[in-house]
Amino acid sequence: MSGVGEEEELTLEYSPTWVVAAVCSVIVSISLAVERLFHFTGAYLKKKNQKPLYEALQIVEEELMLLGFISLLLTVFQARINKMCVPPNTMHHMLPCPLAQEEAFLAAELAPVSSAKEFNSWEKPVERVLGAGYCAAKHKVPLLSLEALHHLHIFIFILAIVHVTFTLLTIIIGGAKIRQWKHWEDGIAEANFETEPDLQPGFTDVRQHDFIRTRFVGVGKRSTIWGWLHSFAKHFYGSVAKSDYIALRTGFIMTHCRGNPKFNFHKYMMRALEDDFKKVVGISWYLWLFVILFLLLNINGWHTYFWIAFIPFALLLAVGTKLQHVIIQLAHEVAEKHAAIEGDLVVQPSDEHFWFHRPRIVLHFIHFILFQNAFEFAFFFWIWLQYGFGSCIMGQVQYIVPRLVIGVIIQVLCSYSTLPLYAIVTQMGTHFKKSIFDEHVRASLVGWALKAKRRKELKATVAATASKEEKEAAKDGSSGVQMGEIHAAEEGQSPRTGHHDDL
Repeated sequence: MSGVGEEEELTLEYSPTWVVAAVCSVIVSISLAVERLFHFTGAYLKKKNQKPLYEALQIVEEELMLLGFISLLLTVFQARINKMCVPPNTMHHMLPCPLAQEEAFLAAELAPVSSAKEFNSWEKPVERVLGAGYCAAKHKVPLLSLEALHHLHIFIFILAIVHVTFTLLTIIIGGAKIRQWKHWEDGIAEANFETEPDLQPGFTDVRQHDFIRTRFVGVGKRSTIWGWLHSFAKHFYGSVAKSDYIALRTGFIMTHCRGNPKFNFHKYMMRALEDDFKKVVGISWYLWLFVILFLLLNINGWHTYFWIAFIPFALLLAVGTKLQHVIIQLAHEVAEKHAAIEGDLVVQPSDEHFWFHRPRIVLHFIHFILFQNAFEFAFFFWIWLQYGFGSCIMGQVQYIVPRLVIGVIIQVLCSYSTLPLYAIVTQMGTHFKKSIFDEHVRASLVGWALKAKRRKELKATVAATASKEEKEAAKDGSSGVQMGEIHAAEEGQSPRTGHHDDL
């Protein structure tokens, strides 16, 4: 055989030991470096008392472990999958690329073949492309070639890495935007400290408040339409103003922390956002289902990769518009119920303003948006690295450029506008999140609850034991009296007087 065939058949038995050792050293070194990086990052987060971020890091490790298991399955079963043979005409349907291009590619691969000996030298690459060998003897083709399995393996790995990277980027940019609101919180705290406690608040026209002036758009059907249009436009610029922050902060504190007017609302929001981060960094089962559905529908001529880019974009606009409209609804409730108010303007948080009366459902939508956008870029990078920019799977330039532009817009808009908007508006639900408490406070409350439960169980046990002892004592006393009467009767004495009965 010629050199090509020898390279294909080369195994570890005939590979130089220094090559095997060098490759293993590089792989092990990279793996240990990544493992140490996760270890030191986790230790740093625990030292800084960042439990939500530490849990998010653990989820990332679990995702990498899942990828490792997928890689193991692909490696172990690739020979079996390659020996699953099907009729050739089965493989001519639902192709990502037209069959004519595949035939042209095979012709180019087989062009150097000019003799039987040369054909033997190209036997292995042809088997890899055509699925010959085991299946060819049956006049069939393999269900999936080894090379296709290898490319699928790489795609899954790139997808997970890009998803984690894009999620981190979103949280970093969004967190930086939220931290800009800290000076609003500090200004409110300073104003509350300087305010005279005995000063009676006066009445003010509700329409004079900045929050109402910027958010109240009138009454009636026309105002409803205008409110949705205003919410849609507001999503792209100045999504949260200072008047919005003050009004929502006051409503939250008066509803959930009335006894603590100096509650640090900004710190609570940051803790809540960190707590939510661990939920969006992972890849849930329904997201993997979406990947499988896309791979199924990525058929030549359908341009699925182009149209699917509009799904997260449309969903992102819907989520941002809805969150803005929640603020408008809160302003409308106050403006329609009161002509004048005494003191600060207070909005009333409620789950009724959210989809299906569930504020948390917005987090699932953001999770899907981030994953879908990461999927778009991961698929682009994978095709570019594996098949080149001119691949038929990549599509024409007029389809590629809009996808990339939409992906960048989604990433910037979600990071800089939607995520901060989510962080503050979802606090306007009926219930607050458990992250309102610090970790040590939550631990103390849990410990107190467990101790109270144990004390209650102990009291119940003691009471049951005492009751049982009293019943046993009463039973023993009754038995003693009866035995005394029987003994006295035997001696001829009255059990009550102790004298002998007259004969």
